[in-house]
Amino acid sequence: MKLADREHCEVLVLGTGVAGLAAALGAAEEGAEVLLVCRTAEPGATNTAWAQGGIVYRGVNDSPELLTRDILAAGADYGLPEAAAFLAEHGPECVREWLIERLEVPFDRRPDGSLDLALEGAHSVPRIIHAADRTGAAIQAAMQRAASEHPHIRLVPGYQGIDLLTTHHHSRRAADRYAMKNRCAGAYLLEAASGRVCTVMADATVLATGGAGALYLHTSNQPGSIGSGFAMASRAGARLLNLEFIQFHPTCLYVPGAPRHLITEALRGAGARLVNDKGDLFMSRYHPLGALAPRDVVTRAIIDELHSTGAECVFLDLAGRGKEFAKRFPTVAESCARYGIDIRKDRIPVVPAAHYTCGGIVSDLAGRTNIPGLHVAGEVACTGVHGANRLASTSLLEGLTFGLAAGREAAAFSRQIPLSPHQAAAIGDWEPVPGPSNEDPALIAQDWSAIRHTMWNYVGIVRTRERLERAVADLRHQLVRLTTFYRTTPISAALVDLFHGCTTAGLVAHAAQRNTTSVGCHYLAR
Repeated sequence: MKLADREHCEVLVLGTGVAGLAAALGAAEEGAEVLLVCRTAEPGATNTAWAQGGIVYRGVNDSPELLTRDILAAGADYGLPEAAAFLAEHGPECVREWLIERLEVPFDRRPDGSLDLALEGAHSVPRIIHAADRTGAAIQAAMQRAASEHPHIRLVPGYQGIDLLTTHHHSRRAADRYAMKNRCAGAYLLEAASGRVCTVMADATVLATGGAGALYLHTSNQPGSIGSGFAMASRAGARLLNLEFIQFHPTCLYVPGAPRHLITEALRGAGARLVNDKGDLFMSRYHPLGALAPRDVVTRAIIDELHSTGAECVFLDLAGRGKEFAKRFPTVAESCARYGIDIRKDRIPVVPAAHYTCGGIVSDLAGRTNIPGLHVAGEVACTGVHGANRLASTSLLEGLTFGLAAGREAAAFSRQIPLSPHQAAAIGDWEPVPGPSNEDPALIAQDWSAIRHTMWNYVGIVRTRERLERAVADLRHQLVRLTTFYRTTPISAALVDLFHGCTTAGLVAHAAQRNTTSVGCHYLAR
C-alpha cells in the first residue's frame, strides 16, 4: 500500500509501538479516519516488541495511591503527582479493558487461573503481569492485529517523518504566518524504498515515535530509536522538557563485540542475585532494596563496582534455579545461548546500556502539546509521569494509557477544528534538491560513530561539567556542518536519520548541561 504524493486524513499517527497503536485505536473508536504510518517495512519492528518484563496491573493489597507513591519515588520525586495519579488510576483499567478482555493477550496465569503477578525493582508489591519474557511482543501482536482489522485505520509501513507541517513555518498565506497561534497540519513523509516525499495533510497529528536510546554506543533499543520525534517537534516549536534524564538499564548482556541484549529486571524480581566478579552481593552496600533498588541507583552501583574492581562486567547469579529460570524466561535463555552462555548452569555477564528517555515533548494528560493539532504519546512525550527516572514496567502502561487518551483527543480536535481548505491549500509540497546525490556512506558511518561515542562518553551514566561542555560544542559543530549538507543534497532515509539523530543528541546534551543538580538518571560527578 502506497501513499499518494499529496493526501489528507483526519488523524495522522506516526509510530506503531504500543503508544501509536493505542492512539490509532483510540481515535478510530471515536469514528475518526486514521492514517497510521511507521518508518520500517515491518510495523512490528518496535521497542514495544522487544519489551520483556511485563506491564503494571493490580497487585494484592494494592491501590492507585500506592502505585502513585512508587512511581514518584522511583522518579526521585521529580515527577508531576497529577500525571502519576492519572496513570495509576486509569492504567490498570486500560489493561483490563483492552489487553485482557478485548484483545485477550495471553498473559501467564497460575494453576488456579489467576494472573501471575511478578515483583520488580522499586515496586512495593508484586503487580506486574507478563507473557513469559515476551510481554511486549504479545501486546504488539494483539494490538497490531486489531489496528490492521479496524475499518477506520489505514496502516501504511515504510514511511518516515521528515518534518511536521505547521501553519507558521510552511504556509504561503500571510494570514497564517502572522497568526498568533501556530497549528500542526500534518507531516512530510519519506517513502524509504523510493526516496519520494509525500505531503500528508492532517486535521490532527499524533507523534508516537519513541525515544532516543540508539543515540548511545551501547543500547537496548531498536536501531530506529534515534529521537526523530524530538527533532521534528523542536523545529516545529514544541516545548521539550527533561531530556537529560536518559535511563540506563542496569542489566544488558555483556559479550564483547555483540549487541547489548536486554536482560529483564524480572529476573532479579524472581530471585536472581547481582554479584561482582568475586561473587559478592555488592548491592546491599548501595541501597536498602539491594538489587531491586531503582534503576538509576543499580546502574551507578554497577559502574562503581567496575571501576573499583577493574572488571569488565558484573553477573546475574541464578542461585541454583537455572533450569526454572530458563523455562520462565525463554527470551533471555535464547539470547544468552546465542553466545554460548547456558543460563541453566552459567552466570549471566551484564553491564548497563541506554534504555529509556524519561523526558520528551511536553503534553497534558490528553496528549495535547503547546502546538494546536499536535498530540504526543509514549516515550516521545513528557507528561511528568517519570520525573527523573522511570519505574520498571510502566513504559507499556504509559504507552497504552496515554496513547488511548491522545487518540481520543486527536479525534475530537479533528472534528471540532479541522484544517480549512485555505490552510491546506496554502501549504506547499516538498521542494527537492536538484542534481545527483553526493551522499557518502563512509562519512555517514563516521558521523554516527562520532555521535554515539560523544553521547556515551560525555552524556552517559556519569557526567561532569567539562564532559557536557565538550559534548555540546562538538555536537553543535557537527550539526552546523550536517545542516549545510542536508540542504544541498537530495533527500534519503540515511540522511534524514543522521540529521534527526544529531539534532536530538544536541538537545539531550544541552539539557544535561543546563541542569546543574544531580537527580535521578542525571548524575554529575563532583
